[in-house]
Amino acid sequence: MHLQEAGFTVEAIDQEDLTPVKRQYQVPDELQSCHTAIVDGYVIEGHVPATEMQRLLAERPAIIGLAVPGMPIGSPGMEIEGYAPEPYDVIAFTKDGARAVYAGRH
Repeated sequence: MHLQEAGFTVEAIDQEDLTPVKRQYQVPDELQSCHTAIVDGYVIEGHVPATEMQRLLAERPAIIGLAVPGMPIGSPGMEIEGYAPEPYDVIAFTKDGARAVYAGRH
């Protein structure tokens, strides 16, 4: 499900270098991906499924945000015909550097 289909309003801002944005929002280097979004004060890094964003907004945990490092095949926007989805985790991260699996996709 794409973000608009899940009821999110999307405003895309293309930038050549997202490094300053990732630093501003404290995205750890090892969790970085190709996209960074801010959703109601939370950082969403990479191809995080809309269902996990909806859960995040419902639960409102004390974290900075969620990340899907890299670009795993089968994650939202990375579906490739003829290729099986790769297992991946949605990682929650906090200001003090703690990380935990928020959701596993296997």
